[in-house]
Amino acid sequence: MKVYTKGGDKGKTSLIGGKRVNKGNKRVEAYGTTDEINSQVGLSICEVKELRNSQELVAELTEVQNYLFDCGTDLANVSDEMPFMITSEHIKWLEDRIDGHTEKLPKIERFILPGGNKASCQLHIARTITRRAERAVASLIEEEEIPTDAFKFLNRLSDYFFVVARLANVLGEEEEHFYERSKIVFH
Repeated sequence: MKVYTKGGDKGKTSLIGGKRVNKGNKRVEAYGTTDEINSQVGLSICEVKELRNSQELVAELTEVQNYLFDCGTDLANVSDEMPFMITSEHIKWLEDRIDGHTEKLPKIERFILPGGNKASCQLHIARTITRRAERAVASLIEEEEIPTDAFKFLNRLSDYFFVVARLANVLGEEEEHFYERSKIVFH
């Protein structure tokens, strides 16, 4: 398989099913942002590996990377012949992990500032990129029909990253920092 095809040299790319679209197309933005999440998860894994007792989380994040490929494939798919890959089972998988990890975390009653150790920071960046992907898909939905499970998956994924960012701080024995309202009043 060649890395370059020269097919995009005029600003077009092919979707699954053969349709050619501009590289600035909302669908391309949606699956491209999903690919960006995947790269950020890879960087997050490098940091998570440095934490004690992190093997389970590393394996889980690697599984998320595979699901992100599936999600991106679904967002690029305009074929009537290829079935969608992300299903309600993937969403349930995320929900189970969110619930399981939340049980291990201290309860919170205030907003948390992104931060702590490097692993947590990287996972918070994954969370915010995921929110951007959600916005891209929401914008796409206004114009085209897309697989709803892919959108639901991204919605749960941002929640998942919030929880595992907190978990990374627990694994690294790092305290969380809470939002405090500004004491300066502007007139």
